[in-house]
Amino acid sequence: MNKRKIFNDPVYGFITIPHELIFDIIEHPYFQRLRRIKQLGLSDYVYPGAIHTRFHHALGAFYLMRKALSILKIKGVKISEEEELGASIAILLHDIGHGPFSHTLEHCLIDKVNHEDISRIYMHRLNKHFKGKLSMAIDIFEGRYKKKFLHQLVSSQLDVDRLDYLTRDSFFTGVNEGAIAYERIIEMMNVVKDEIVIEQKGIYSIENFIVARRLMYWQVYLHKTVLCVELMVVKAIERAKYLTEQGKPLEASPALAYFLQHKVRLKDFETNPEVLEHYSQLDDVDLFSALKYWQHSSDKVLRMLCESILHRKLFKIEISNKAFSDTKIRHLHKRAMEEYKLSEAESNYLVFSDTTSNFAYNPKESKIHILNNQGKLQDIATASDQLNISMLSVPVVKHYVFYPKNLSQ
Repeated sequence: MNKRKIFNDPVYGFITIPHELIFDIIEHPYFQRLRRIKQLGLSDYVYPGAIHTRFHHALGAFYLMRKALSILKIKGVKISEEEELGASIAILLHDIGHGPFSHTLEHCLIDKVNHEDISRIYMHRLNKHFKGKLSMAIDIFEGRYKKKFLHQLVSSQLDVDRLDYLTRDSFFTGVNEGAIAYERIIEMMNVVKDEIVIEQKGIYSIENFIVARRLMYWQVYLHKTVLCVELMVVKAIERAKYLTEQGKPLEASPALAYFLQHKVRLKDFETNPEVLEHYSQLDDVDLFSALKYWQHSSDKVLRMLCESILHRKLFKIEISNKAFSDTKIRHLHKRAMEEYKLSEAESNYLVFSDTTSNFAYNPKESKIHILNNQGKLQDIATASDQLNISMLSVPVVKHYVFYPKNLSQ
């Protein structure tokens, strides 16, 4: 069987699969599951075109990794075929641990477990399946491999993951402000002292990359309506878990029912094989099917949340640079209790306040270094002469409160 296949990607064109092992990993059910998980969760409630999947993103990041490695090799960086394969597999599998709606339910459906941890567990499981052929990829993914720059290409403030998701998400949402010069950034990459750096000529492309990332976060990823519908789904799942714990089982797929009925922690993924197998069956389809069932629930809170999500009768969300007063929050809870005949505990599912924040460039993480014309390295925050990157390094924190729209009347 010919395993050197070609995917026709709408963003980059043809993506060639150069190795049989890569093809076999893509064909594995763990990876195929990514076809059923949207890259941007529920962002299509605002941007109808945002229905691309984690499968698309993984292939796109893989394509950019191959391109980056090729450029570095041309510039004299020593990268063996085995290392090239390992880095390619590491980026291909970097998001394999994502759950339904991507980030939306990351700390809700499963207790304090993030997708990176689950990706690592998947990779170790696949390594056993492929008889140790993923060992170098795992070392690169976990940052243990001797050539640290390979890990930086997978995970850093300037990795091919970010280069793809900004390019791809901008393309599918139609938000042109997120477009970046990914080809030029990759062409300007080099390695100095085992670290990915950007040559001086690429500094403006990096400035644009940082600004584009900030704009995409507030215009797409943390858009107030996207945030609102995601919170509504979280509250629906929290209510479903509560009802299940109270002995009131709900209609759900076997995979979703398992996580509603069990409190799963990271160690359970590592020690109990059935946990990962149930998780491997869980995707967006399970969640949407459940919401369709639960819109007919006898529980008024769950029914209201699910009906509102499915028919896009979304709650109102207010966002402010300052915290909302306790008086306002208490008033909204009281109104919810009166309007819908709810207990105080039940009103917590309909009225909720918290904060959200974002860094455009985090100086505490691995820095983006510019290689100047004198051969010295400078942090982009000091090298930039067009933008005040230090201002973009300050986290932006926004406060929000969400509640049913009629409570504001």
